[in-house]
Amino acid sequence: MLQLKSPYKDATTHIVMEPLEFMERLATLVPRPRLHLIRFHGVLAPNAKLRSKSVPAPAPPAPARISWARLLKRVFDVDVEHCPNCGGALKIIACPEPRRRAAIDDPPVIVKILTHLGLPTRAPPRTPARRVDGFQTI
Repeated sequence: MLQLKSPYKDATTHIVMEPLEFMERLATLVPRPRLHLIRFHGVLAPNAKLRSKSVPAPAPPAPARISWARLLKRVFDVDVEHCPNCGGALKIIACPEPRRRAAIDDPPVIVKILTHLGLPTRAPPRTPARRVDGFQTI
């Protein structure tokens, strides 16, 4: 027997049910698994035409990463954006960030940069492999 909070219009105050019928009614109140318990209707519904006018737009996301130059400055106190000799601003011409794959692959430009830095423009010659015997000491 189930006592009602407030009587029905026909003055019913109690409901008598079999145990199996009671379990059926309780089971219908349990939400199905993996479903949202809150549902929006009207203007707040996900596909409503006027939803954009009634719900505020999401804030723009913050940048996911900071540049590697700023990370070097923060972690190792190495400022790669300023010249160590004169303190002037340096321009980063090749950036290892994955989103900005800006590698220099034009041979004349590479030769010009290496010449300006006083570095050799050709790779050192490869030496032939040495034969090593198992019992010989090096």
